[in-house]
Amino acid sequence: MFEYRQIIIRLRQGESARQIAKSGMASRWKVRTFREIATQHGWLDPRNPLPEDQVLAGFLNHDKSSRPMESWHEQVEQWAKQGIQASTIHAKLMREYQFSGSYSKVQRFIKRLCNKPPETTMILDFAPGECAQVDFGAGPELVNPVTGETVKTWFFVMVLAWSRHVYAEIVLHQDVETWLGCHRRAFEWFGGVVKKVVIDNPKCAITRACYYDPVVQRAYSEFAEGYGFMISACPPRDPKKKGRAEAGVKFVKKNFIPLRDFSRGLVDANQQLSAWAMEVGTRTHGTTREQPLKLFETERLLLAPLPERPPEILVWAKVKVHGDCHVMFRKCRYSTPWKLTGQTLWLRATETSVQIYHDFELVASHPRLTKRGTRHTLNEHLPPNALAWCTKDVQWCLDQAGRIGPHCENVIKTLLADSVVDYLRAAQGIIGLQTKYDAVRLEAACYRALFFQSPYYRTIKTILEGGMERAPLPDERSSTLTETYTGGGRFCRDTSTLLQ
Repeated sequence: MFEYRQIIIRLRQGESARQIAKSGMASRWKVRTFREIATQHGWLDPRNPLPEDQVLAGFLNHDKSSRPMESWHEQVEQWAKQGIQASTIHAKLMREYQFSGSYSKVQRFIKRLCNKPPETTMILDFAPGECAQVDFGAGPELVNPVTGETVKTWFFVMVLAWSRHVYAEIVLHQDVETWLGCHRRAFEWFGGVVKKVVIDNPKCAITRACYYDPVVQRAYSEFAEGYGFMISACPPRDPKKKGRAEAGVKFVKKNFIPLRDFSRGLVDANQQLSAWAMEVGTRTHGTTREQPLKLFETERLLLAPLPERPPEILVWAKVKVHGDCHVMFRKCRYSTPWKLTGQTLWLRATETSVQIYHDFELVASHPRLTKRGTRHTLNEHLPPNALAWCTKDVQWCLDQAGRIGPHCENVIKTLLADSVVDYLRAAQGIIGLQTKYDAVRLEAACYRALFFQSPYYRTIKTILEGGMERAPLPDERSSTLTETYTGGGRFCRDTSTLLQ
């Protein structure tokens, strides 16, 4: 009733309904209506005392023609849950339930029904050296000085929960290797390791976000074990559990980025960021009312020491063996034993090497490739037919033929000298005949094939299968004509009668 008493005072001072409405106390329609009631009861006469709250309430709430909205509470609540508009509900009440209240009254009642209770929270307290909170945030766009291309960046921010001392870094990726590398540099920046790291659910750290049973990246799990800290993942879509990191990211965006020049590249930008982190460490923090660096002098003593040998930055990934006996990782291909084709394996990649495991057994090792589209293949991983094609090249065929004999070498040279057809496979097949037939017989068969000017695989194989490599050859003088023309053919005419 306080607002109505103020309206009476302002009406006594001669203000209009428009002036009172501009102040936000009530609408012009309500002021006019109330002015009529106040005039009838003499409340606008300055000589009369102002009415008490009980009197005002009695006049304002006395409406015999309208029942209170609570009379239709269940029905209106049901309609509101169905998504029916307030105007439709108001029309329904007036038409069928003899409701004479205003539309705004229905609106206010529905709003009260739909209002959820305010969310409550609590302040999380941490002991010195107990916890650090980590988060990513969108960073400034950098320009590549060589190509002139604009590059998108991110902030990595780690905040010590007790002292509020900050480590921040600008990165180009959000992959597992970047995530682990930022952790290592942050611990080195602080000079120690906290007991627990509170994170959100980025894919580089959590493979399956869950309120009760989150699944941590295998590489991140081994990394945490090496440093001796515990991973604490926030529930999905609940970043308030790491509010210090959230505030740290906002602070970097609003305090560091504006009015700075990042045209000299990523290294210079990170140097500026490191200097800024030390500068803001001397400010008075808004919550603790202490300087973060001053508190950090105490917290530093309670951090766990860094390991003598820091854990290796590596990546575990599930990969599938394709039909070409290779797996794909970061756009590069690595060979595996051909018998594992179609199976899913574990790949362990470090900065310098790639190892592939099947059922906890190491099946392949490769150097780490950095250029996309390249591949590393070990010959022993290829199937026998592919291995023969790869290893038994032209030079191998010539060397093997030279060991068999000069005639075999001439056959191979003749085949490989063809400028139209690739006879490498035929050359490999001819040399392979020595496994079934000895080299002496193969050499003789090659001599016979050369004699008949047919240095082909099928000819040599037919000679060996029929055992004809030792058969006598025709007379060299008549070797230009076959027996059909020299031995008397079926339709050959006797020329002796023509000479008589």
